[in-house]
Amino acid sequence: MALFDKFKSKKKDKVEVKTEIPQEENAEVIEDEIINENEQIENEPLINEEEQPVQVEEKAETKEKKGFFEKLKIGLSKTRANLSDKIVSLVKSNRQLDEDFWEELEEILIQADVGVNTSLELVENIRKRAKKEKITDSEQVMDLIKEEVSSLLSKYDSNINISAQPTVILVVGVNGAGKTTSIAKMAHRYKQENKKVLLAAGDTFRAAAIDQLQIWADRVGVELIKHQEGADPGAVVFDALNAAQARKSDVIIIDTAGRLQNKTNLMKEISKVRKIIEREIPEAPHEVLLVVDATTGQNAISQAKVFQEATSVTGIILTKLDGTAKGGIVISVAKELDIPVKLVGIGEGMEDLRDFSAKDFA
Repeated sequence: MALFDKFKSKKKDKVEVKTEIPQEENAEVIEDEIINENEQIENEPLINEEEQPVQVEEKAETKEKKGFFEKLKIGLSKTRANLSDKIVSLVKSNRQLDEDFWEELEEILIQADVGVNTSLELVENIRKRAKKEKITDSEQVMDLIKEEVSSLLSKYDSNINISAQPTVILVVGVNGAGKTTSIAKMAHRYKQENKKVLLAAGDTFRAAAIDQLQIWADRVGVELIKHQEGADPGAVVFDALNAAQARKSDVIIIDTAGRLQNKTNLMKEISKVRKIIEREIPEAPHEVLLVVDATTGQNAISQAKVFQEATSVTGIILTKLDGTAKGGIVISVAKELDIPVKLVGIGEGMEDLRDFSAKDFA
C-alpha cells in the first residue's frame, strides 16, 4: 500500500487508520568539518556510524523477500507514528478549505522535513487543483496530496545506470552518513546479480576507513584495491581503474574522503579524482552518488549543496530513512537539489538498500 492510500477508506470504515508521509592547501591534512553545524555528527567515530551488524544471508534465495511496500512501511514507522495523527485529524475534520486549513497543512509538511519552499509549492498546487476541481471536502485533499507528491518525485525518478563495462560509480558524502555500508550493500547487490565487482579505497586519510572497507569487501566477497594510509587518492583510483579493466570487472565502486578542510580542498580533491577517471575511462564516472543521512533533516540539504558545487552529482543515496520521523526529507532532497533519489536505506540488512520509486513512495 502506498503512503497515502490508507486515507481512501476513511469514510467507509469510520476506523482511524494511521498513514505514512515520507517524511587542499594540502589534502593530506584532514581536520575540519564541511559544515560547522554538523560537527557533532562528523566527529563521531565512523566505526559507530557505519560498522553496524549487517548480516549477509547465505540462504537469502530460500527466504521470502519482503516487498518494497512492506519494507518501506516498516522502515517508516517513526514517520507514521509522528505525523499520521496530525494528518488524520486535519483531513477528517470536515472543515472548510479555508486559510487556516491550508496553513495547517503547510506546517505539517514542513515538520515532516519537506522543506519550507517545497511545502509552500506543494500546498499551492494542491490548493489550485482543489479550486479548479471544485473540491470542498477536506478528506478528498488526500488524493490530491498523493498525486502531487507522486508528480513531483516522478520528475526525479531514475535508476542507477550500469550499462557500461566497467561501470564506474564514484561515491561521495560526509563521514557518518553511511557511505561505507552503502558501498558494501551495492557491491553485495551487484554480486548477487552475477556481476564482477571491484572496490577502491579512495579515502586514504583515515586508516579506519580503509580497514572498514576491507572488512566489508571480505564479507561480501569482492576485491578491494587499496594503498596505505596517507597515500594519494588519485593513485589508488588509477590502480583500481586499471585493475578493473584488466580483470574485466563489470562494476567498480570508488570510496572518497568525507572530511575535507573547506570547499576549496573538496573541489580540488574530487576534481583530481574525476580527471583521472575521465582520462583512464572515457565517459566515466558513469554515476556520482551522494550519500545523505536522512536523520540529519534539513542539514543534509546544506551538506549536499557543498558536494554539488564540487562535482556533478547524478543521484542521491538517502540512508537511515528507517531511523527518522521526518520522511519528507525524500521530497525536499529531490526538489531542492534537483537530483534524483536513486537508492534509499530502509534497514540494516544487506537487502535494505532499495531502488527508489516515486510511484511506490507516494
